[in-house]
Amino acid sequence: MEPLRVTVWNEYLHELEHDVVGTIYPDGIHGALAGAVAEHHPTAEVRTATLRAPDHGLSDELLATTDVLVWWGHKAHAEVSDAWAEKVHHAVLAGMGLVVLHSAHFSKPFKRVLGTHCSLTWREADEKERLWNIQPAHPIMAGIPDMFELAQEEMYGERFDVPEPDELLMLSWFQGGEVFRSLCTWRRGVGRVVYFRPGHETYPTYHHPHVRRIVANACEWARRRVTVDASKSPPVAAHEPVPNPTKEHV
Repeated sequence: MEPLRVTVWNEYLHELEHDVVGTIYPDGIHGALAGAVAEHHPTAEVRTATLRAPDHGLSDELLATTDVLVWWGHKAHAEVSDAWAEKVHHAVLAGMGLVVLHSAHFSKPFKRVLGTHCSLTWREADEKERLWNIQPAHPIMAGIPDMFELAQEEMYGERFDVPEPDELLMLSWFQGGEVFRSLCTWRRGVGRVVYFRPGHETYPTYHHPHVRRIVANACEWARRRVTVDASKSPPVAAHEPVPNPTKEHV
């Protein structure tokens, strides 16, 4: 198989605007994630892209030559153009993998790909998160113990408004008693989609070895295996979910 081609996309706003985030991620969250992929896939070609670069750092050529797109977003979902969100959506249907992290559950590409609100409940309380591995034989869980803890994380709780996952790989428990489906997969078109919950910007989550390995494993599992020529089919209508004001996290 050809070397893995990964593009890591990040807003790259918190790191520039908040000293605590910049201290934790001096190379940006995208830099930490790119490092995690390279650490476990030394032959991979890893590129990065950020929100406020021209065309959000994306291009048609980049999407066509990306096996898996890793997406981290939080405060600026609305700044992503509908046109580029739809291009990402079509790229997934045509075979590109998509790994969506933490608050990118509310990103335009993820909502379009899944076709639901993708809303949830949340609380910032410096709480311990305990993540349980419930599918140890799955490739994404290779090298991951039965359970590991993050000393501080933002709480996400159910109900998580997503379609029933094809595979549920991890469950999270928080000190407040909430639980969450924290690692899920879906298949859309001929592409594979992964959602992984941890990663609040004010905590060093993406320096944790198990989190880094899961991200790298997810990239390998979700990688492009085939490319469908979408020009031979009618265009796919974009999903535009109506926001749920009671459970949005933006």
